[in-house]
Amino acid sequence: MDKLPFALPGRFLRGNIHGHSTLSDGGYTVEEVCRLYEQAGYDFISVTDHFLPHYNFPMADSRPCRNGSFTTLIGAELHAGEIEMGGIWHLVGVGLPLDFAKPREGETIVELAARALATGAFVAAAHPAWYCLTERDLEALGPVDAIEIFNGVAIDHNDRAESWHLADTMLGRGHRYLTYAADDFHGVKDRHDFLRGWVHVKAEENRPEVILAALKAGHFYSSTGPQIMDVEVRAGDKIVVRCSPADEIFVTGKGSSSVAAYGNGMIETVLDISKFRSPYGRITVRDVHGERAWTNPFWFD
Repeated sequence: MDKLPFALPGRFLRGNIHGHSTLSDGGYTVEEVCRLYEQAGYDFISVTDHFLPHYNFPMADSRPCRNGSFTTLIGAELHAGEIEMGGIWHLVGVGLPLDFAKPREGETIVELAARALATGAFVAAAHPAWYCLTERDLEALGPVDAIEIFNGVAIDHNDRAESWHLADTMLGRGHRYLTYAADDFHGVKDRHDFLRGWVHVKAEENRPEVILAALKAGHFYSSTGPQIMDVEVRAGDKIVVRCSPADEIFVTGKGSSSVAAYGNGMIETVLDISKFRSPYGRITVRDVHGERAWTNPFWFD
């Protein structure tokens, strides 16, 4: 559990790492997107426009939107090849260089992902449930940093916002992915995709390179509402969770493995994992409204 961020120095910074502007299929300019999130109390965002030829391969330069309390990471949504169920691949790349080269003719999604990772970017498989990504797709993709387990805009497309089933299947097979939630903000008609899902990144400074390093290290948790203040292990077989008022707190793992605590507005609980049989676990906090927060998966070895 050493990658969990709660005991680390610094503070939690709230951010959205998947969203779009008028450079691709969004309804707001880059500057307007940044101001919307800054005014909503976010500490950082990444504008990840579709890196496609019919948008002239945009790489949103959000650097002018940075100030003393708000920052941005350069990013893009990368595309190549086709997934098993049909349709083009979608990968989120956060922390890419502004001069990231457009895909070469015939470049595969595996090659594109590897090239993005080689720049030091945080690279993730976007909205698996929305597009019906399969286990075969992810196995073929090869190494990436993360799986997007909540996508806010998918709620209003086909009601497939959550992708934990696929993520847990891959984790159960031993793949050590990180996981994150995002709005996938577009800001256009009939898409209520603002403030739906986000990350809380633990960092000592609100600077792009510091946030990127924390993302790559897994020093964050995700949420659609609740906050997680602390997760710690006691005596080797108990996990203590402190959070905003919750109705349920779970540790879940491989297959049906789970331990749960139930209470009206509880802000702390102790989960006994002495009989928890899974190589990994993850904490879920669910509030009275059904909104949830999730830690990254942690491994017991």
